[in-house]
Amino acid sequence: MALLTLDGLTKSFGGLTAVKNLTFGVDAGAIVSLIGPNGAGKSTVFNLVTGIYRPTSGAVVFDGRDISGQKPNAVAEAGIMRTFQNIRLFAYMTVLENVMVGRHTRMHAKPWDDALHSRYERNEEKACKQRAMELLEWFGIARYATDWARNLPYGMQRRLEIARALVSEPKLLLLDEPAAGTNPAEKIDLMKLVQAIRDRGVTVLLIEHDMKLVMGISDYVHVLDYGEEIAHGKPDEVRHDQRVIEAYLGKGA
Repeated sequence: MALLTLDGLTKSFGGLTAVKNLTFGVDAGAIVSLIGPNGAGKSTVFNLVTGIYRPTSGAVVFDGRDISGQKPNAVAEAGIMRTFQNIRLFAYMTVLENVMVGRHTRMHAKPWDDALHSRYERNEEKACKQRAMELLEWFGIARYATDWARNLPYGMQRRLEIARALVSEPKLLLLDEPAAGTNPAEKIDLMKLVQAIRDRGVTVLLIEHDMKLVMGISDYVHVLDYGEEIAHGKPDEVRHDQRVIEAYLGKGA
């Protein structure tokens, strides 16, 4: 059953159509990759799903509810979290604080609870900190909990951003080029991490240029070119699709 459905999704910027009539579903419990050359419209799709952009036409349906054009905070509360192509951490907050920030949509203390430092607020803050530390342990970066995020090596910053997205316990995780800038060993670890995330019940939609990673972990692959889907299927089917080869390598290939 599809957890996320894109139905005729279109986004135009003036005379430029970045995404055109895109229709596909992401089944619950799957790892689905969205691939294509630079400028194909992949990140625009993520921005439409997460409420950063409002669709020109078409719909985004999540868990049976139309969330088209809703604000990012409402999308996050519904159960969709994401990472970004360019890492967006709070550089001068600690590693632990960066993860705790991601829990905000699941916290319910009122302003007066914060002002009075009520028992409810203290208990909620304690539970948030405990959950954040559990994720840092799982991701292998707990020993850096009190360090500024900016001081982490690049590969660990990537892991930290994913941990921050997971702390709110989303149903769907969108990963925008998580392997960018990582070395081969880190990419292998990342593949295992994404699979472990799926095994914990989180559906994953992935944008990635590393084809070895994509073909190694994806249950299903969708290919965009100039904003339109040109192919979809199992990894082996997509790998040998002539339209995909031409999109990446040119017709001479």
